[in-house]
Amino acid sequence: MHTRPIITLLTDFGTRDPYVAAMKGVILSLHPDAVLVDVTHEVPPQDIVAGAFLLAGATPYFPPGTIHLAVVDPGVGTQRRALAARAMGQFWVGPDNGLFHLVFRENDSVDIVSLENPQYFREAVSPTFHGRDIFAPVAAHLSGGTPLNAFGPPLTDPAVLTWPQPVFTPAAVRGEIVYVDGFGNLVSNIRGSDLKTWMGEQPHVVILGSLTLQGLSRTYGDVAPKQFLALVGSHGYLEIACAQGNAARRLGVDKGRSLAVIKA
Repeated sequence: MHTRPIITLLTDFGTRDPYVAAMKGVILSLHPDAVLVDVTHEVPPQDIVAGAFLLAGATPYFPPGTIHLAVVDPGVGTQRRALAARAMGQFWVGPDNGLFHLVFRENDSVDIVSLENPQYFREAVSPTFHGRDIFAPVAAHLSGGTPLNAFGPPLTDPAVLTWPQPVFTPAAVRGEIVYVDGFGNLVSNIRGSDLKTWMGEQPHVVILGSLTLQGLSRTYGDVAPKQFLALVGSHGYLEIACAQGNAARRLGVDKGRSLAVIKA
């Protein structure tokens, strides 16, 4: 059965300017049947870590063959490479700057090429808008069945993201806030699965600055409105939240702040 190709878009372009629309126009000019899905265009400007986190959090839920076009690209026009890849039965297109690191590290089988064949770019390539002139047409050609190896030679050393790793010791886990979502929830780099294995049945406290929370809640409604709580959110990571409130605003905390889980 024929299905229309799905192409997702994730950028830090916002929606005020015509940049996203220009990319969509290029794709639809080459493949009018493509289904375009906006993951988000509100990645904080030039924040590759946030872009990588959001990309890894959303894309596993798409069907095989989906093409994920992601552009958070502070190095556009420099010597940074451009790539297309196949991993998890899906395709990935964008700058080689660590944006795809969290996706690639979870997969043993990843095929990556460097985008070097101008046959699949727009004729005029702006040094400041590769999203429109390189990545969008490559995604469109992929959706039309162009094989991955047509776009350029293999790339075996993709850029590695400087992703902060939590530190586990027998007495404590120390991590940091890596993302603040639209509700003001403070999402850490501590995986819930790793944390629960480390905790076992032992009581523990979560500490963020002057805030100390006893144990983990299951959901936001487990505490009274405006109370703080710690839980493993839908991203699969430990987060600090405020029930019916904005934890980031109330605590004055942004990404980069350290936190700890300590066995009581």
